[in-house]
Amino acid sequence: MNDACRLREAGLRVTAARLAILHTVEDGDHLDVDAIHRGVCARVGQVSLQAVYDSLNALQRGGLLRRIEPAGSPTRYEARVGDNHHHLVCRHCGRVRDVDCAVGHAPCLEPASDAGYLVDEADVIYWGLCPPCRAETGDAL
Repeated sequence: MNDACRLREAGLRVTAARLAILHTVEDGDHLDVDAIHRGVCARVGQVSLQAVYDSLNALQRGGLLRRIEPAGSPTRYEARVGDNHHHLVCRHCGRVRDVDCAVGHAPCLEPASDAGYLVDEADVIYWGLCPPCRAETGDAL
């Protein structure tokens, strides 16, 4: 299904800016809003930063993008949605990588106490050093 159809299915108007945001996020790697804004402007010309924020929120609510918010790092967006994957974040450079859900029994979906909540998603972030930063800092396995 093409992106225009995906937007319509999510109940969103098809605009050049929204299509450019989807393509920029799909082509990127856990981009922050500033990087997305630059990518959108390169694709379609001048678009306000506020319009990018508004569209990102609409696309996230529509289930077309996922927002991740690692502590101490800017909010980032990705196009991988609809699964319960997690993230690896480098403490040194901030690089973010996808990692599939923990293997074996999935404790990430069954909290010890749900306090009456209906749990439908878990957001797990693994922190450490990426390979280039490990090499730079001299940290070995």
